[in-house]
Amino acid sequence: MEAVQEIVNPTAEIRSKIWMPKQVLITPAALDEPWGRQIYKRVQDLGLPVQELKSNRLTGLRGEEERETYRKAKSTLAIVTAPPSALKLQPIPPSADYQFHLAEGCPAHCQYCYLAGSLQGPPVIRTFANLPTILNNLVNYRKPNEVTTFEASCYTDPLGIEHLTGSLAETIRFFGEQENLHLRWVSKFDQVDGLLNLPHSGHTQPRISLNTDFISRRMEGGTASMEARLAAIRKLALPQAQGGGGYKVGLVIAPIMPVPDWEEQYTYLLDRLEQTLDFPCEITFELISHRFTPGSKALLQEWYPNTIIDFDESNRSLKYNKFGGKKYVYNSATMHMLRSFFYSELKRRFPQAPILYWT
Repeated sequence: MEAVQEIVNPTAEIRSKIWMPKQVLITPAALDEPWGRQIYKRVQDLGLPVQELKSNRLTGLRGEEERETYRKAKSTLAIVTAPPSALKLQPIPPSADYQFHLAEGCPAHCQYCYLAGSLQGPPVIRTFANLPTILNNLVNYRKPNEVTTFEASCYTDPLGIEHLTGSLAETIRFFGEQENLHLRWVSKFDQVDGLLNLPHSGHTQPRISLNTDFISRRMEGGTASMEARLAAIRKLALPQAQGGGGYKVGLVIAPIMPVPDWEEQYTYLLDRLEQTLDFPCEITFELISHRFTPGSKALLQEWYPNTIIDFDESNRSLKYNKFGGKKYVYNSATMHMLRSFFYSELKRRFPQAPILYWT
């Protein structure tokens, strides 16, 4: 992808990727925020061009057709302020008690993207300059006398833009100082070195999203390779005394797809994961099968006209959410086949690791 630079680790021969936007926009409201000015300095220090906007609206990001709009937006970082509505947190089961947002939009190019159709306007990556306000608001949702969990990666991949923002590290520090507030986030990137020495107090659970090499290479453009992600989860889980982060970690296997030779491919993935986490550590699993909505299907097929993802609705079961929205999931026989495989394999390899949910 045009806006992605490749980095090669010569010792481990693990390909990593870091996203660099072609343009950075900053609004007047974001410039008024101390954290916004910190992000501004970070991107300037990286040599990126920054345009100070005259208003708080983002304009000029649409092309003549959807693909051009996509390309332009996906190579843009906008430093903005989160609106007041972002401070009214929504429950996000089964992932966490509540979701909150450090940013909206993702630098990856996943052909099954669950954000497609979820966010309004072009898919520009917006990072929020009023981070202290966002974090201090979280304490208003604290449950009395029990842990309250917060998910930070519903609308973005926070690690994928961390080199530009520093917001994820700041959030981990904040949670480390809070009683009974725990942070969860997930990523397809691997730049975790800056997170290893943070005083997280065991209050943050980083998760890495894994899949087969075939799915990763063909459907997850701009992301780190599986080897790089496995190396990242090892670093995060290792004790700090051994140079790691000492985190309780999670693995999100998603989206699970019955591609040709899927059993063999997922077995190979789990073999490598078992070899990677060959030391005592706390881990959890989340298992998510592929699904799509009519709206996301239409948009994704515009963004990725050559995708090999099976969007055939005749092979799926139709489900409705509580608001009446449609989504297409695998039929019950396919779901049972996939679920049985993963539960059996994971329990055999990681008998102490909870499987938090299958969906």
